[in-house]
Amino acid sequence: MEKIISLAKRRGFIFPSSEIYSGFGSCYDFGPLGVEMKNNIKKEWWKEMTMKQEDVVGLDGAILMSPKVWQASGHLTAGFADELVECKKCHQRFKLDEIQHPTSNIQNPKCPECGGELTEPRKFNLMMKTLVGPVEEETSAAYLRAETCQGIFVNFENILNSMRMKIPFGVAQIGKSFRNEITPKNFIFKTREFEQMEMEWFCQPKEAVKFFDYWKTERMKWYLNLGIKKENLREKEIPESERPHYSIKTIDIEYKFPFGWGELEAINNRGDFDLSNHSKHSGKDLRYFNEESKERYFPYIIETSGGIDRSFLAFLCDSYEEVKGGRTKTTEATKEIEILLKLDKKIAPVKVAVLPLVRNKPELVKKAREVYQLLKPHFTCQYDELGSIGRRYRRQDEIGTIFCLTIDFESLKQDDLTVRSRDTMKQERVKIPDLIKNIKEKLKS
Repeated sequence: MEKIISLAKRRGFIFPSSEIYSGFGSCYDFGPLGVEMKNNIKKEWWKEMTMKQEDVVGLDGAILMSPKVWQASGHLTAGFADELVECKKCHQRFKLDEIQHPTSNIQNPKCPECGGELTEPRKFNLMMKTLVGPVEEETSAAYLRAETCQGIFVNFENILNSMRMKIPFGVAQIGKSFRNEITPKNFIFKTREFEQMEMEWFCQPKEAVKFFDYWKTERMKWYLNLGIKKENLREKEIPESERPHYSIKTIDIEYKFPFGWGELEAINNRGDFDLSNHSKHSGKDLRYFNEESKERYFPYIIETSGGIDRSFLAFLCDSYEEVKGGRTKTTEATKEIEILLKLDKKIAPVKVAVLPLVRNKPELVKKAREVYQLLKPHFTCQYDELGSIGRRYRRQDEIGTIFCLTIDFESLKQDDLTVRSRDTMKQERVKIPDLIKNIKEKLKS
């Protein structure tokens, strides 16, 4: 993990938030390359859910909602609270279930940091509270949303009517959520501010099992199709004692991170918990009416809930390779270890790098700049003229750039250049007028 964190900062993927003020607990900023890669992940998910799948529409709900929403959902009760303990000696706080194994007979666990005595556990609600309005009084209390899905549930009837939807159908949403985690950890794996990609599938109760299996399979395929190694993914069924309060069945898709197996995405059968509870608390009948059978019922909901930040981290870890002895066939090839990010073409932050062979020849630089301007409207590009050509190749390998284009003296005569593939190291001469078509075809293959 130390190598991943170092690379992420050094190459502009992820920075500690507020770093010049010594940082701010478990918050991170996505840098120039990070935001490109993150947007690519979101684009691939959105394409998968709303374009490739049938009967799935989108939503972008508000982060601030009526507190009544969270009362109805169970988030303001013990159902959305962790048991917190504090060390009497070093005063660090921990989740009880993280320091006491569920099968352990130990009744009095000690502080994992200093071995000190712990306080009695108490409930700690994870909702982040804020104030809305000009007067700081209790009636103006509100909450930053703890999950994006509630915006979908309270808009169920609006979407049903405006889009003329029929059961079964889904609603997809990408957005920020906030939880006052007791023990955020493992870089961007578990943070207090995070981004989710969730889809809620509304169906007949009798079809819930069928659709649960369908979406579990589809979501696993999505990670595999974006390059995650099969041996680093697994399904884990969550026992009833550990499931969320709304869940009839939960299966987590887990990834084998350097720190161990961790959840990437949860597939939940939420039953009719959400719509029935919002009906009860709001007084609005959210039952679905089937015109053919004349039946009125609360749909069951199958949920796919993934974390973009966790997916981002998994893609980084899975693509990270160390190559001994160097990959570039130049005089600078050494015995040092070079880093290669073999990111899938669809999510790599930079598709093309344009490199003049040397920077002290104005005619080469001018030609390279022309190529860069030609390609920039079509691909995410970088222009790099600093350092030797071998060093520049290594910099691009380290950020996962798919193709490096080198303009040399032959380019000035033949109006072509060398295209070097990151994965195969194969180099070929391509005419500059044919570049856009050539690269587009390569990125599709």
